[in-house]
Amino acid sequence: MINKLKEKCIAGIGCSAEAALQLVECDEAALLAAATEIREAFFGNTIELCSIINAKSGKCDMDCRFCSQSAHNSTEIEVYPFMDARTLEAGIREDIKDGNRKCGVVTSGGRLSTDELRELADVVKKIGGGEEAPVCGSLGRLTPDDLAMLKESGVTRFHHNMESSEGFYSEVCTTQDWSERLATVKAAQAAGLKVCSGGLFGMGETWQDRIDLAMALRELGVDSVPINFLYAHPGTPMKDRAPLSSGEALKIIAIYRFLLPDVTLRICGGRSHILGDRQRELFAAGANGLMTGNYLTVAGSQYESDLEMITDLGLRVKKAS
Repeated sequence: MINKLKEKCIAGIGCSAEAALQLVECDEAALLAAATEIREAFFGNTIELCSIINAKSGKCDMDCRFCSQSAHNSTEIEVYPFMDARTLEAGIREDIKDGNRKCGVVTSGGRLSTDELRELADVVKKIGGGEEAPVCGSLGRLTPDDLAMLKESGVTRFHHNMESSEGFYSEVCTTQDWSERLATVKAAQAAGLKVCSGGLFGMGETWQDRIDLAMALRELGVDSVPINFLYAHPGTPMKDRAPLSSGEALKIIAIYRFLLPDVTLRICGGRSHILGDRQRELFAAGANGLMTGNYLTVAGSQYESDLEMITDLGLRVKKAS
């Protein structure tokens, strides 16, 4: 079964939800070997890198049960308002200087204010934006006019995770509906922005939930899917959630490769915490992208060590600009 599905995927046909559920029970080694072939068929030996800047931290009015930045939770984190333009510009320039990484500007809260968005747009214009200076934004529920302003400034991509399946989402957040997240993704696409949208795994969702999310992302036609693994932050309602095993995490990546054969699968939050000494296997599982450096409120893998890992595995970084 794996080989038949693999050949279909290489032909550009993602497997069905029913077939994906069957893959869950397959041998891990065989599953990863097939996922590697699918990745190589579409992306060769190249790996995409990105990093993020936490440009506004904490006091978010959303009640996401996993989030250290929610004002509804009691995690001890650094809290600060929107970063001043000079600091933000310097951070973006540092991340994109060697052409290896896209830089994502991430802010807490339901959305940035109009004034804050204008400040960000001015910084991107000053840097140049576009494909030569790739800047992405993860900025909350923006209006069509907001998104058009970002596009005009040179922002190339908008990030807005769906987080989970529609059926499971109410277990994650009650201050926003899944349909509102969907509307934001569609509005960004309508504004001409590329969209990065994925989910967080290990929150108690079922395999059916995971597959339902992948099918929704496939229907949306996003070309970049971040895969995050829950870090059970102290002070959040999910603080006692048992972590995923590294094997289950790798299986999630591999099955997403079968479901989304030609889409960039970008491994992001929780990578080092969940995969541990099996991080080097994430490319074998089908991933072709990494978020490198620190996450929003937790330390991540450092850029230099990620470059070394990629080189040691005979892979190479795809130039971002």
